[in-house]
Amino acid sequence: MVAPVFTDVELERLRRFPEIGREELFRFFTLAPADVAFVDPGRGRGAADRLGLAVAVCSLSWLGFVPDEVASAPQAAVVRLAEQLRVDPAVIGSYGRRAKTRTEHLRLAAQYLGWRPPTTLEIKELDEFLLARAMEHDSPTLLFRLACEFLISARVIRPGPVTVVKRVAHAREVARQETFDRLAHEFTDARRVGLDGLLVVDSEIGMTRLRWLGKGPVEASPAAVKAEIAKLEFLRGMDAHALDLSVLPAERRRFLATVGRRLTAQALERREPERRYPILLTLLAQSATEVLDEVVALFDQALSARESKAAHRMRDYLAERAKSGEDRQELLDAILAIVADPAVPDGDVGGLIRGERVGWDRLRSAQSSALPPLPRDHGHLAALDGSYGYLRQFTPNVLDAVTFAGGTAAAELLEAVAILRELNATGARKVPDDAPSGFVPARFRGYLDTAAANRSATAYRHYWELCVLLALRDGLRTGDVFVPGSRRYSDPAAYLLTEDKWADQRAEFCRLVGKPSDAATGLAEAEDELHTALGKLETTLAHGDGPVRLDDDGDLVISPLTAEDIPAEARALKAELTEMLPFAPIVSLLIEMDKRTGFLDCFTHAGGKQARTRELKRNLIAVLLAQSTNLGLTRMADACGISYDILAWTAEWYVREETLRAANLALIGYHQRLPLTPVFGTGTLSSSDGQRFPTRGKSVTARALSRYFAHEGLSTYTHVTDQHTTYGTKIIVATKREAHYVLDEILGNATDIPITEHATDTHGVTLVNFGLFDLLGLQLSPRIRDLGKITLYRTGAKAAAETAFPLTGPLLARKLNTDLIAEHWDDLLRLAGSLKFGHATASLLVGKLSASGRQNALAAALKEYGALRRTVYTARYLSDPAYRRKISRQLNKGESLHALKRDLLYAHEGMIRARHLEGQTEQAWCLTLVTNAVVTWTTEYYGLAVEQMRAAGRRIDDEVLAHISPAHSENINFFGAIEVDIDGELAQLSPTGYRPLRVRDTLF
Repeated sequence: MVAPVFTDVELERLRRFPEIGREELFRFFTLAPADVAFVDPGRGRGAADRLGLAVAVCSLSWLGFVPDEVASAPQAAVVRLAEQLRVDPAVIGSYGRRAKTRTEHLRLAAQYLGWRPPTTLEIKELDEFLLARAMEHDSPTLLFRLACEFLISARVIRPGPVTVVKRVAHAREVARQETFDRLAHEFTDARRVGLDGLLVVDSEIGMTRLRWLGKGPVEASPAAVKAEIAKLEFLRGMDAHALDLSVLPAERRRFLATVGRRLTAQALERREPERRYPILLTLLAQSATEVLDEVVALFDQALSARESKAAHRMRDYLAERAKSGEDRQELLDAILAIVADPAVPDGDVGGLIRGERVGWDRLRSAQSSALPPLPRDHGHLAALDGSYGYLRQFTPNVLDAVTFAGGTAAAELLEAVAILRELNATGARKVPDDAPSGFVPARFRGYLDTAAANRSATAYRHYWELCVLLALRDGLRTGDVFVPGSRRYSDPAAYLLTEDKWADQRAEFCRLVGKPSDAATGLAEAEDELHTALGKLETTLAHGDGPVRLDDDGDLVISPLTAEDIPAEARALKAELTEMLPFAPIVSLLIEMDKRTGFLDCFTHAGGKQARTRELKRNLIAVLLAQSTNLGLTRMADACGISYDILAWTAEWYVREETLRAANLALIGYHQRLPLTPVFGTGTLSSSDGQRFPTRGKSVTARALSRYFAHEGLSTYTHVTDQHTTYGTKIIVATKREAHYVLDEILGNATDIPITEHATDTHGVTLVNFGLFDLLGLQLSPRIRDLGKITLYRTGAKAAAETAFPLTGPLLARKLNTDLIAEHWDDLLRLAGSLKFGHATASLLVGKLSASGRQNALAAALKEYGALRRTVYTARYLSDPAYRRKISRQLNKGESLHALKRDLLYAHEGMIRARHLEGQTEQAWCLTLVTNAVVTWTTEYYGLAVEQMRAAGRRIDDEVLAHISPAHSENINFFGAIEVDIDGELAQLSPTGYRPLRVRDTLF
C-alpha cells in the first residue's frame, strides 16, 4: 500500500533532517536556561552526549520526531547549539554510536518536554483526524504534513514515515468509501444507467456526452447559445440541477470534478463503481451550474455585441446626416446674417430672404430635403431593431430555458419577461395592452409612444421586446435580477454574510481593519482625515507658483511631473552588473531556480497520485517553456525531443492554475528572503495593470479593440509588488472595466507579502473601489488622468468650507450625503467583511455595485463613502510631490515586467492561441511563473555581484541599487535549441551552487 504513495527515496528523505530556515533556526534551536540545565546536569555527561541530547530536544519540538542519525542535523543548528553549550560542534560526529544511547536520550527528551510515544489510542485519534481531512483533500503529501502537525499539536512522537504513510493511505481509501456511502442514496438503478451513458459515444453528436459537456463555446452566436441550452436541457433531464451534494465538503466536490474533467471516458469506465459514480455525479452537478452561467453570459455578450454594432451604425448615420445637412447649415447662416443685422429694417427681412440674398430656389431645396427630427437616443434603438431577426434566433430559447427572479425593484420587468415568454410560446404577435412599460428608460419611450399612436402593433412589439431584453441584461449586471441555481448571477444577498454570522464576526473584522462599528465615530474620523488633507492642500495652493496651483479663474492646474531623474551612477552600475552576470539559457535558469526553491515540487497530480518519475521535472520545464514562450506543445516536442504525448499528459495532470499559483508562491517566498530584495521596496506596496495580447481564432474572451489589436485580443490583469514580483494574474475581457478586478488578488493573496497600499492607473479607479479599499483597511493610490477635473466633495455647507479653506473650499463642488452613509454603515462593514473573510469574490460584487443605480441604497451609500475617500486621497496626492513620484515609480515597475513578458512570449507573434478561458489562464500563469523565475534569478545574481564589489572595497549605496530593476532579459537566452538535461545543468554549477560571475570586458 505504501509504494504507490511514496517512493523509497522519498520515504528515506522523510526519515532525515530537512533543510532549516533562519526563522526555524532561531525559534527551535535557542536554549532556555532550563534547557541548558537539563542537557548539562554537571555529572558525567560528555560534550558529545550533551550536544546530541540538545539536538534531540530541539528536533523533537521542531519536527515532532528525532531522526536516527542525529549527527546529520543541519550544520547551522549544530553550531548554534554548540555555541550555547560552549562545546566544539565537531564532537557531534562521535555521538550516538550506541543505539541505546540515542533511545535513552529520546526518552529523556520526551519526558522533559511532555511528549509521549504513539499508542493505539493516539493512532486511532490520528485516523479520525486524517479521515476528516481526507474528505477535504486527497493529496498524500498534504495529508502527511497535516498528520505530522496533528501529532506535534498533541505532543505525540511521530512514528516512522511508513507507519504514517500507511495511515494516510488508509484514510484516503476510507474517504473514498465514505464519499460513496454519503451519496449512495443518489445511485438508483436509473441514475447509474444515466451516468454510465455519459461514457458511451452518442451517435447523435458523434462523441461521448462527457466530452460534449466539457466542450465550451468559443463565440457568442445564436448557434453557441442554443448549443449551451441543449446541454442545460440534457443536464436537467438527468436532474443534475436538483442534486444536493452538500453532504460532501466543498473541497471534496472540487477534487472529484477536477479528476472527472481530466480522465477520459475509457479511464472512467475502468474505475470501480465506488469511485466512478461519485466522480460523474459531482461533475454532473458542477456542469449544471457552469452551463447555466454560460447560457446567461452568452446571452449578455451576444446582445451587447449587437447593441455595440447598432451604436456604430447610429454614429455612421449621424455622420452622414451631418454631411447632408451642410447646405441647410449654410442656408441658416445666410438667414441669420440677415435677421441679426441691425441695419436691415424689419420690413425688409422677408424680401431679402426670399429675394436676391437667399432666394426661393435655396429655400424650396432646403424644405424638400428636410430630415425628420432625431429621437431622444439619436436613433440607437432604431439601429438595434435592424438586428431584431438575429436576436430572435436565440432570445426566445434563453427566456424559455432560464428562470429569472428579483426584488420589488425588478417586479415590473419580471412581469414583462413572463409576458414575452408567453408571447413566444403561443406565437402571438401583439403585445397586450396592459403589458408593463415602466422599466423602459426615458430615452426609448418615444419609440413606444410613436408606435402606439400609429397603431403599429409590429413596431410596438419590436421596440418593447428590445427594451425588455436590454433591461433584463442590465438587471443581471446590477444584481436587481438574478438566476436561481446560478453561481455568477445568483441573488446578491447570497454574497454577503448572513446577519447571524456577521454578528459573530463584526468585532473581529473591525479589529482587523481598524474601523469602528459605530457610524458616528467612523464618520468623525473620516471627516478629521478630510480636514487634515484639505489643510495640506490649502498650504500647497497658497504658494501659488508650484506644480499644483490655481489659475486666474480659480480652476485647479496640475502640471505633469517631470521625468524621474535616475542617477547616472545607477545607470552605470546597472551596465556594470549586467556585464558581471553570467549568461544563462532559460532552461538552465529554471533548473537552477528549482534547485534552490523546489518550485517544481508544487506541481502535484490532479488525481492525487504521489509517485513521481525521474523525468517529471524535465517534462514540467518543457511544458512551462512551451506555454510561456508560446511555442506550444507540438513545437516544443520537436525542439526538446520529448514526445508530444508525454508533454500533453504532463500538462493535463500537473499544470493547472492551482499548482501554478503554488509554484509562484515558492518563487516569491525565496525572492523575499534574498538580501537585495528589501532594497527594491518594503513589500507593502503593490500595483495592478492590464496587458493586452492578440488572439488567434475565436474565443468568448476575445474582443476587437483597434487601438491594441489588428483583429481581436484579450487582457491579462496582473498584480505586482514593489519588489518586482508578480503575485496575481487574471484573464479578463479587454473591453471590460479593470477596476472590477483590482481587489481579487489582493484579498486572495496567499503570500507573506503584507500589502497595505495599492496603485493603479485610471482604469482601476471607481468610487466603489475607493470605499471598499478603506473599509478593508487598505489604501487605494491611483494615478488618475485629468485629476483636476474630478468632482471633490465636502461634508458641510459650501460657505463653511470656503471659510475654513479659502483656496481649496471653492473646489469642493458637491456636498456628501453623510446621513446615507451613517444609515448603512453596518451594511457597508458587512459588505467589506464578506470580502475579507472570503465569502464572496470581489470582482462579482464590485461589478454589480458599480453598475447599480441610485435606487440601490447600499450601492449609493458605498459610492458616497468612496467619494469621501477619493477627496481625501486627492488632497493628499496633490500636496505631496514625493508621494506622486512613488506611485508613478511603482506603476513603472509593472510596465517593466510587461516588457519582460513580451520578450518571453515571442513565438507565433505573441498571439494567444488557446480558445477557452481555462487554457488562457494556465498560459498566463505559466508566463507569470517564468517571469518571476527570471526576476528572482537576476535579483540573486545582482546580489552576488554587489557582494563581490563590496568585498573588493567598492562602496555601493542601497539608494542607488533601488533604481535598478531585475526585470530585464539581457543575460537570458530565450531562443535556440532547448535541451532539458537537469543533471548536466546542475553539474555545471560551482561548489557554492551558483554560476561563476563573469569577469568584466570578456565575452564569456
